[in-house]
Parts: sequence; structure tokens; C-alpha cells
Amino acid sequence: MANIKSQIKRNRQNEKKRLRNRAFRGSARAAVREARATIEAGKPDQAAVIAAISRLDKAAEKGVIHKNNAARRKSRLMKALAAAETK
Repeated sequence: MANIKSQIKRNRQNEKKRLRNRAFRGSARAAVREARATIEAGKPDQAAVIAAISRLDKAAEKGVIHKNNAARRKSRLMKALAAAETK
């Protein structure tokens, strides 16, 4: 445990940020999982993919994930959606 006042405050701030980041990361991950599930089930749902893209953008905007990471995941989702729709 820290003895220095500023470090105690910094630890409190870090914990708040960790929980906030975890929420954004978790919701993005869940949305991507749902979108992938609809695609793999053979019933591609554009609404689920759009929701996942929105969550990824929000996480990147907040700095929870890197913007290139979000772009890569969105690209893979769109590619999978396009492949499923052409079948």
C-alpha cells in the first residue's frame, strides 16, 4: 500500500479507469461475439454487426483499444458478413 498521498489518489483513479475500461472492452467483445454467432449460424444479421462496429468505435474513441485494433476487427466482421451474404 502506498504511503504517499498523491500515489494513493493515483491508485484510486487507476482503479476507476480500470473498471470503466473493462466495461467498454467487455461490451465490445460481447457485441462482436453476438455478431459472429449470427454470421456462423447462417443467419447474418446486419443490425448485430452494426452494433458491434459501434461498440468497437466507442472503445477506440475512449482509448480502451487502439484505433487500428478496432479497424482490424471491424474489417474482419464486415468481410465475414459479406462472405455469408454471398452464400
